Amino acid sequence: MKTIIHNATIINEGKEWLGSVVIEGEHIAEVTDGPATDLSGYDQVIDGTGLYLLPGIIDSHVHFREPGMTEKADIASESRTAAAGGVTSYIDMPNCIPPTTTLEALEEKHRIAAEKSRVNYSFFFGATNTNLETIKDLDPSVVPGVKVYMGSTTGGLLVDRERALYDIFGNSPLLLMTHCEDTDIINQNIRYFKKRYKGQNDFPVRYHSRIRTTEACFASSSVAVKIAKETGARLHIAHVSSKKELDLFRNDIPLEEKRITCEVVIPHLMFCSDDYDQLGCMIKCNPAVKSSEDREALRHALSTGIIDVVSTDHAPHLLKEKQGGALKALSGMPMVQFSLVSMLELSDKGYLSRPRVVDLLCHNQARLFKIGQRGYIRKGYYADLVLVDPDANWQVLKGRYYTKCGWTPMDERTFKWKVRRTIVNGKTAYCDGIVIDGVRGKALRFG
Repeated sequence: MKTIIHNATIINEGKEWLGSVVIEGEHIAEVTDGPATDLSGYDQVIDGTGLYLLPGIIDSHVHFREPGMTEKADIASESRTAAAGGVTSYIDMPNCIPPTTTLEALEEKHRIAAEKSRVNYSFFFGATNTNLETIKDLDPSVVPGVKVYMGSTTGGLLVDRERALYDIFGNSPLLLMTHCEDTDIINQNIRYFKKRYKGQNDFPVRYHSRIRTTEACFASSSVAVKIAKETGARLHIAHVSSKKELDLFRNDIPLEEKRITCEVVIPHLMFCSDDYDQLGCMIKCNPAVKSSEDREALRHALSTGIIDVVSTDHAPHLLKEKQGGALKALSGMPMVQFSLVSMLELSDKGYLSRPRVVDLLCHNQARLFKIGQRGYIRKGYYADLVLVDPDANWQVLKGRYYTKCGWTPMDERTFKWKVRRTIVNGKTAYCDGIVIDGVRGKALRFG
């Protein structure tokens, strides 16, 4: 099968130009400048006139809920959602049931994904207080990293012993991705509000960001950075949510030379604590969305090199599980369909250039995790591509999003940009509202 995408504006490796991409089988065969003059000899011709062609998005932080919580979401449904958002590869987190803390659990997730996933996939391994020996034996070509929950969490994944943290940081052969929130500070804040509300077991969701505070995040992130510097660990801090935390990271050396890196996720770029009044528990997540000042600082940092990658922390829950307040409503938002269009919207507002959007969503993801032959539009690389329309002016309404849980905090938001086509390993996985069910992704390889 030989395909050409012609007359599109290509965004890749810091540049924008009018050109064409030729695909043969699963790979990119040619990348050219200028309009194509001869369209004969192709099995498929895709007209990119007026559209932008980008590498497929790599989302390194999603919760697809399988196995164990498939009433909310599963690999089939959420990979459909990913394809609709231009995401061609994802890395799923280990807090499912059972958690991905054994080789058997990891192999089972790979088996499910090979059968069901519409886009490319991989899985983080979860650290516990007691599974260091298994971590030491992980295959770095198959596993992108180890997820370490250093704060309040569920599912037996909390690593809360200092000795265990030092052992994991000092002996893991893989990158460590940490969730950093200080449990003692969070519990102290909960006690304060329970006293203020005379022992009530829940209170308004607007207090969520005053329970999971900047101080709770910064205290835990600081510990992670300290241990990483002492042990030489390769540390990647997930979902940095505050202006204060940005001071922990460097922007004066290339990404490949950094031993400590950070991720920001779409919820903290798109929402702030002022939005609780309108959206309530729909924007409750951990770490909590912070102040408008924090959100503005994160947005401005997108172009400085301090933030290394942007992901979504896509985390579906049923609507009934989002009822309640700061304690009872579950935390998480389904966002994987909206990362690209959200970032392009921020580009239109002047926070970063379009090539920088591609850096954070594609190039840097591939560089950070050493993902083979993906994340760029290059000859010989897998043909993971997305075509986006800059003038669609569409509104998010039910039926236009694909997550199994059936809701999103983006509902009724209007976007100028829209994903028109997503190509995974040379095959169209999504086109103008239709997910192609027969397409399946591949396991990502690293190193």
